[in-house]
Amino acid sequence: MKAAYIEKTGGPEVIQYGDLPQPAPQTGEVLVRVGAVAVNPIDLYIRAGTVAMMLPKPFIIGCDLAGTVEQLGPGASRFKIGERVWGSNQGLLGRQGTFAEYAAVAEDWLYPTPEGVDDKTAAAATLVGITAHLGLFRDAQLKAGEIVYVNGGTGGVGSMVVQMAKAVGARVITTVGSADKAKLCQEWGADCVLNYKNDDIPARVREFTRGQGVNVWYETQREPDFLRMVDLMAQRGRIVLIAGRQAQPIFPVGPFYVKGLALFGFAMFNASAAEQRRSAEDINRWLKSGQLKPPIGRIFPLAQAAAAHQLLEENTLGKAGTLVGKVVLTP
Repeated sequence: MKAAYIEKTGGPEVIQYGDLPQPAPQTGEVLVRVGAVAVNPIDLYIRAGTVAMMLPKPFIIGCDLAGTVEQLGPGASRFKIGERVWGSNQGLLGRQGTFAEYAAVAEDWLYPTPEGVDDKTAAAATLVGITAHLGLFRDAQLKAGEIVYVNGGTGGVGSMVVQMAKAVGARVITTVGSADKAKLCQEWGADCVLNYKNDDIPARVREFTRGQGVNVWYETQREPDFLRMVDLMAQRGRIVLIAGRQAQPIFPVGPFYVKGLALFGFAMFNASAAEQRRSAEDINRWLKSGQLKPPIGRIFPLAQAAAAHQLLEENTLGKAGTLVGKVVLTP
């Protein structure tokens, strides 16, 4: 089978594209004929070696996939041959990745693809959708009527946070860097869209919340500003952190505990299969109803995996601003 893989960590140029043996599904696994995959920041960090994980050699890159069940391994019973599925949490903790024509995946990490949802759309919603859901609902316990703030409303996770919060009846404040991105967030139902380049963010947030503050702050940036964040939170508000592995910001301890705030941090791949499946059930319902529409910025053939990594790296680390939505590849 064709696959995008690495023999050593490094820049995008270490990604090779060529023939590898087709995997055979082991006990509890199914073989998926891959229809689409997506690129995430964690993929960049693993490929570069900045996040150290055990990697089989050669290592097929990628966490996300959507496709069709081709074969069942011993004991696999959750799906049938020919059923369309999507999933994430591959290419992590010693597991092979998804950037290949076929992937052998434990059925616990797969979910049925809703009717009417194509593989590219499903792949674009995987890791980012589960990440957004875990933070909003498992951890922050978001309720209808509450106010959510998320930086980067058109980013991978940010776009999911905006749409999921609206799906449950919350109100959303988000930031963007252009009029086009603002329009997209407004189409998703965001109630207050601010331009971080020229708007007075604290003043606008206080105005929108009528001085009461934000109930859930979903922080997607790698260098969180806790001084501003805590100041803009409502009593008993909840803060969610998913980025900033090397960040060591100043933290206002007194104002934090006086307001009775809570702080949650997590890496999606540490969530259990049961926790991720609960997220997937909501994601499937919202994908089917049209309440969740993952934006796709670029589609590459799998053979151009290195170019796809380069594009995402320029935009996540280099802040190039040339990408809106997910990077998706098709075999």
